[in-house]
Amino acid sequence: MDLRRVFRVLSGSAAALFELLLPHRCAGCSGPEGPLCTWCRDRLDRRPRRCVPRPRCPQVWAAGPHDGHDRRVLLAHKEDGDDALRAPLGQRLARVYTATGWSGPHTVLVPVPPRGRLPGEGRVAALAEAALAAAGGPRAGRTAPLLRYRRAAQGQVGLGRSERLRNRVGVFDAVPSAVRARGSPVVVVDDVVTTGATLAEATRVLRGAGLRVVGAIVLNESRRREIRTAPHEGFTRGPPRAESPCP
Repeated sequence: MDLRRVFRVLSGSAAALFELLLPHRCAGCSGPEGPLCTWCRDRLDRRPRRCVPRPRCPQVWAAGPHDGHDRRVLLAHKEDGDDALRAPLGQRLARVYTATGWSGPHTVLVPVPPRGRLPGEGRVAALAEAALAAAGGPRAGRTAPLLRYRRAAQGQVGLGRSERLRNRVGVFDAVPSAVRARGSPVVVVDDVVTTGATLAEATRVLRGAGLRVVGAIVLNESRRREIRTAPHEGFTRGPPRAESPCP
């Protein structure tokens, strides 16, 4: 029996119970209809796009930019621990996965592991499972925690691209069971891509283990100046629009 999976199921059940008993405000506009009101869901419902190419990264697809409304909702899940957002964010990530054309019964979704925790744990792994369920379950593929940290790593916040790349070199290792995924298309899953250092290292390690990484999917793409390497058909450039309150 996978005790980690059982614990996640029990935790999800407890969260659902608290959701019924306690009022939950919207993570996007702080309105009374949480975890995401209809207006905020519609605002996040944009067409997935390919991300700006990043050196050493596979092809990456994202649901939206890492700013404004998109960033606020993701951080409510990632940093504030709002587990009620797992389902709507999982649905959003599922749309990205489906748009890539990589979805299929033989595809393996590999979540980027969390620091200081076991493979298969953490919010990215939970999002990958929620996305797969929303994309069609076993018909869309399976998730597998094939990466683990082999050493402690400094956080990436505040680091430039070259520093991020150095900080990630050698930080991951493929678990022994990764050999079972050889021959299957592999998609790396994370919540945000900034410089691409984490996805690049994850891809390097998985390919080094003989796996066929076809690409990566994320919820948000950061478009910092230092990584804008080429024009792209994805998100439009220009100054950010002012946030408007939910009606």
